Amino acid sequence: MSKLSYALLSCAVVLGLSACDSNPTKETPKAKVADCVFPNTQEPAPGWICDEPVEGVEVSAVGSAEKTAAGMDFMKQMAATSARVQLAQRMKVQVQNMIKQYAETTGAASSETVDKVNTSVTKQITDQTLVGTRIFKSRSAPDGTLYVLVGLDEASAQKLTESSVKTSMNNDKALWQKFQAGKAQDEMAADIAKQKVEAAKQ
Repeated sequence: MSKLSYALLSCAVVLGLSACDSNPTKETPKAKVADCVFPNTQEPAPGWICDEPVEGVEVSAVGSAEKTAAGMDFMKQMAATSARVQLAQRMKVQVQNMIKQYAETTGAASSETVDKVNTSVTKQITDQTLVGTRIFKSRSAPDGTLYVLVGLDEASAQKLTESSVKTSMNNDKALWQKFQAGKAQDEMAADIAKQKVEAAKQ
């Protein structure tokens, strides 16, 4: 075998081995994006952090508190206060929807009267909501921020609604006489509280 033939054969063998050793480039799988992440770190978080419904909680809100030297108890208190303020706003919207739905299904009162009744009831909501709620869940984010879920179960939400309606009736009896459509006070308050509407998402 000539030197040229030997050289060509050697090159062919080397190229063949190189071709066998080389694997096709595989695409790197894309990282799966979590459905819910902590706002400050973008790390995966429980669904309730992103306002996903929680079984057994009729209406809820999420509050947070940054890490502080004051300690975990203080952070939990601050986060819960923030959540309760938001929860009061959601309860106001939910009760307004209940009253509107009740008025539409019973043919009670004019739109103007319904608006006045809504205003009367929602004035009663905030203080009672802040007192009647409880913390259902809490979780610390990777950066130390504490998140809490504050809410009301179905029975507590219904009781708060009924109590607010009754208090409003006693505060402005003339207004509620226009709205009652012949129903007794307790019966109407209970009917409104039973209306099923989804809590407003804001």
